[in-house]
Formats: sequence, structure tokens, C-alpha cells
Amino acid sequence: MEDFTTLVKSRRSATKFIQGVSLTDKQLEDIFAPLKFAPSAFNLQHARYLVVREPAAKQRIYEAANKQYKVLTASAVVVVLGDTQAYRQVGRLNEGFLHLGVIDQREYDETVQSVTDFYEQRGETFMREEAIRNASLSAMLFMLSAKDQGWDSCPMIGFDPEALKETLAIPASLVPVMLVTLGKEDTSSQRPRGYRKPTGEFLDYEAVSAAAHVL
Repeated sequence: MEDFTTLVKSRRSATKFIQGVSLTDKQLEDIFAPLKFAPSAFNLQHARYLVVREPAAKQRIYEAANKQYKVLTASAVVVVLGDTQAYRQVGRLNEGFLHLGVIDQREYDETVQSVTDFYEQRGETFMREEAIRNASLSAMLFMLSAKDQGWDSCPMIGFDPEALKETLAIPASLVPVMLVTLGKEDTSSQRPRGYRKPTGEFLDYEAVSAAAHVL
């Protein structure tokens, strides 16, 4: 418990990175490996990741991200994507259970049909919301895993999604959820951590307190 708490408290949004620090494929794979255990609805694993390290590509992201300097200084820019069509893989993702005898053919067919109906009956808006929800769960685990491996990160929502999709040729079925810059933080001008609400300001039991709505 103490190790996890220390990890959570040590993770901060890095606004400035040390330039010229490389991230190898092996280092990235070590960061991403634990993400397979991230929760997702129906185990559909909606999250997809695009890692960008090449300077010219980072420059294009920089333009689409309101010219935020940390994009250029980061060792990598990670595009977190949510798959709006993830439900279509429910059959493949449950084949292992079928072949191992954990479920029979009837249970397999019912699972595929029920999950497919669940998404298609709710429509495209729901599919998009689900993609964002589930990819966000994975993205938080990604940032904690990066910190555990000694890397700093910063989640970013300040970008033009359509420009990003165009410049990186992202398929229409994938929605850009956030950008995460990754590297070694330059702490030379690091500010103190901002105010964090005590639990009494965001935690209620049984019913939402009216005080929570007071500005």
C-alpha cells in the first residue's frame, strides 16, 4: 500500500522535459506491458496507443496541439485512442474461453449477440462515449506505469482532434481521447503542486451533499 501511495503521489504532470532523452522500443514495451490488465467494459479493451518519436511527426502534432512546447521537448508523444468499434471483437476475445471449455457454444453465441446488441442498440454517441471512458481508464494506468519505470508524463486535452486525425492518418473508428507527453521532467522551474481537495470535498455517502454544488 505504501509503495502504491508513493507512486501515485510522485506522479505529476510534467510541463517541461529534458531535451535529447531517447526512449527505446524496449523501454516503451516495459511501460505498456501492464496495460493489458486495465479494466474495460466486457473486456473489449477499447484503448489503442500511437507512439510518436520522430521529430517531423512531433512537429505536426505540435501544430495540432496549439503549439505547446512540451510536445517538442518530450521524448515521445503518445496518442491515446478509443476504438468506437471495439464491440465487434467480442467474438475473437472470447474464443479462448470457448476452446478451453470455460463456456460452451451456446454461452459463446449469447455473449457475442448480447454485447453486439448492447452497443448497436445504443448507437454511435454511446459507442464514442464508451471508447473515451475505457481508453481513459487505460491511460491513467499508462501514466502510473511510466512513472513506475522512471518516466514523467503529462496528459493533454488542448489539441484539434480532426487536425490530429488528418496529420497522423488515424482511422475514422478511432477517437483521439488525449495526448500524453512522455520523457524526463526538467524540474528547474517546477512549481509546487496545486491545491488538492481533501476527501470531504469530493466524497459523499449514500446521497450527494448539497454543499458539493456550492461555488
